[in-house]
Amino acid sequence: MMFEKILAVDDDSDILDVIRIILEQEGYEVLTLANGNDVLEMVRQNSPDLILLDVMLGGMDGREICKTLKEHELFKKIPVVMISASHNLHNLLLKPGAPNDFLAKPFDISNLIKIVRAQLAA
Repeated sequence: MMFEKILAVDDDSDILDVIRIILEQEGYEVLTLANGNDVLEMVRQNSPDLILLDVMLGGMDGREICKTLKEHELFKKIPVVMISASHNLHNLLLKPGAPNDFLAKPFDISNLIKIVRAQLAA
C-alpha cells in the first residue's frame, strides 16, 4: 500500500504537530517543515503529493513560495493548500501561481481532512 505524502509547512510547531497527528491518523505520511527557506529542497527530495503551506512564515511569504512552486516545471502539478488566519484569501485563488485551495485558521479538523482528500483526488 502506497501512502500519500503530505508536506506541511508552518512556523508554529504546535500547528505542525496537530496537522501531522490528524493526517497520520487518516493514513497519510506527513513531513513537516518549520520554515520557508527549505521548501523547494524538501519538495525536490521527497516529492510530496500535496503541500499545506502557511501564508506567514516568519519573515517569508507563503504566497511567494506557492508562486515559485507553481511556476516550476517539476512542481507545478503538486496541489498547494494555503493556511492562514486571514480570511480574505478567496481572491488569492484567482491569481497566477495561486494555490489550489486554502484553509482558514483556526481550522476545523473535518474541514482539513475534506480539503486534503479533495485535492489528492483531483
